[in-house]
Amino acid sequence: MMALIAVPLALGIAGALLGPRRAAWLALPGVAAIAAAAAALVLQVLGSGPQRLALGGFGAPLGIELYADGLSALMLAMTAAVGALVSIYARQYFALAPGGERFWPLWWLAWAAMNALYLAADVFNLYVTLELLGLAAVGLLALAGGAVALAAALRYLLAALLGSAAYLLGVALLYGAHGTLALQELARVVTPGAFTALALGLMVSGLALKTALFPLHFWLPPAHASALTPVSALLSGLVVKASFYLLARLWFDLFGAAAGPAAGQALGVLGAAAIVWGGVAALRQRKLKLLVAYSTVAQIGYLFLLFPLATGTAQGAALAAWTGGLLYAVSHAAAKAAMFLAAGSIVHAWGEDDIEHLEGTSSRLPWSLFAFALAGVTLMGLPPSGGFIAKWLLLRSAFDAGQWWWAVAILAGGLLTAVYVFRVLRSAFVPSLPGRTLHPIPFGMQLSALALALASVLLGLAAAGPAALLEIGRTP
Repeated sequence: MMALIAVPLALGIAGALLGPRRAAWLALPGVAAIAAAAAALVLQVLGSGPQRLALGGFGAPLGIELYADGLSALMLAMTAAVGALVSIYARQYFALAPGGERFWPLWWLAWAAMNALYLAADVFNLYVTLELLGLAAVGLLALAGGAVALAAALRYLLAALLGSAAYLLGVALLYGAHGTLALQELARVVTPGAFTALALGLMVSGLALKTALFPLHFWLPPAHASALTPVSALLSGLVVKASFYLLARLWFDLFGAAAGPAAGQALGVLGAAAIVWGGVAALRQRKLKLLVAYSTVAQIGYLFLLFPLATGTAQGAALAAWTGGLLYAVSHAAAKAAMFLAAGSIVHAWGEDDIEHLEGTSSRLPWSLFAFALAGVTLMGLPPSGGFIAKWLLLRSAFDAGQWWWAVAILAGGLLTAVYVFRVLRSAFVPSLPGRTLHPIPFGMQLSALALALASVLLGLAAAGPAALLEIGRTP
């Protein structure tokens, strides 16, 4: 487990010391080492159940422990797969664009923070890793330079700090009441009541802000749209999943009965509003990267349907919602990273971001457009994609739980996604104007986006594996 934190941290230090060219050459061996460590942990969890490691031999409550169950292992594997392909894209991207000298140290630090968050076993170290991830993400966002990107980075920073402050207040309340920070210990002593409800409200509010749940999404579209292309893919595909993971972990593993059906329904309402509002907002955009960014606001809404459908419902409905919601998180990570990488390649090739000026893309950038379309298949929820399996499970849970109204939001979101994806494709299939200049895009960049899009689709055919992994260590 330690390798998943130590390797990217060492790479970040090495990247800062060696300079941009040597840092880029560390990318391939670095991602291979992290992917191997993640695969080894997945095999350990599958073979032996949840894994626990006491750092320095001192466990909770005196020491720091690392813990990995099926959920942690799946998130680590997702981060390794998406991070590896975005890193391969970034090597060629930064050969064409400035910013690589600062990208690699910040990206390795962000990767180490994400891995540490997925392995942390106490609420304070979860805060520390979440804060490190937020600071690294702000640095990555600021790499684009210019007034727009710097304003977006500052807005991102303020939102992240406000969310962290709310979460930390909740941690302080829990520690003051129970004298421990370990998740396992807190789960045994936390009971429903006004004090617990206050801590829950603060922590959920802070994490919802960090995840950009509607209407707390104000910082996300300008941040994701103005960032450099690899950064946009990482922010949308991976970084927002970290705070969502933490929210789900606390909701189901720590607060249990304190997080009642009414609170779950409230989060579901916000999730459904995000699906519809984000879809409509994406449809109204004229810029390609802004369309993809507002799509992220909509897709995040699906994740929050997990809470009403898995809180206070029958075991079958709860299990379907748990599996569907988290499978959608993984599918979305691959699909949205692919969509941003493909969109970034198209924008770089044409030198502009206007959707109405994508004429000729189908014939001159077919692989990038194909990756964009395949990612759209997953986000629309069409078979056989991972998005289809995830949405099917959420729909089944909604009807099994007698909460059919969530199905309306799921289906409406799929239709809205289809409309804005086909809007881009329609413009791309218009013949190119004579004499229009196309800047060449390395095939490796297009291939990275295509590989991620294919992974998001093929996940639907291999969904049994992740679903079985999610059952290991799951709180009933």
